[in-house]
Amino acid sequence: MIRVFSVLLTLVCLPAFAAPNGIIRVIDADTIDVGGTRVRLFGIDAPEMGQPCRAEGREWDCGAWARDAVRNRFDGAYARCQQRDTDRYGRVVAQCSVNGQDMGQLIVYSGLAWAFRRYSETYDLDEKAAAIAERGLWAVEVAMPSEYRAARAVDDLAPQQNCAIKGNISSGGRIYHMPGQEHYARTRINPANGERWFCSRADAEAAGWRAARR
Repeated sequence: MIRVFSVLLTLVCLPAFAAPNGIIRVIDADTIDVGGTRVRLFGIDAPEMGQPCRAEGREWDCGAWARDAVRNRFDGAYARCQQRDTDRYGRVVAQCSVNGQDMGQLIVYSGLAWAFRRYSETYDLDEKAAAIAERGLWAVEVAMPSEYRAARAVDDLAPQQNCAIKGNISSGGRIYHMPGQEHYARTRINPANGERWFCSRADAEAAGWRAARR
């Protein structure tokens, strides 16, 4: 009996995934802040910031376009989330709902992101519905985010695996961007302009760079 009780007590005391709830601030079409917690929406993959869309001879920033559409719909709303995992950047990976509706499902159904089948088939039918109706991304020419990221990675590899902090120089001064931050993916490092990679926050700040605000 003591042994059984000990096992049950251990199970009860195991850490459970948190369930962040709170007001939404949209970062991009598949990443949000919920009550101050950075959340990567589970099962969807949206265009990267700076990734181009093309249609009828025009080209525009597909990531910003999808982000703005998601922002118009969800920014400032109250979300209830169920954590599914944590990604390599330390972000909570979660399914979130607003007024009882699954955010990921609505975003994919609206054609603002794809079902991320590498991790889940949850939104497969919603993506197919968007494709048939030619909604959002299905009405334009755009690469899959995974293909776009792979192409960029060839030209944008950090010199060392553990030195992935980007020290950028812009009109705002010397600013460093951490992996997972809002502008990290679209920030380019040009050593000829004095920009550089850093291995830690301390290294970046000691060299005169300040942290990006988001």
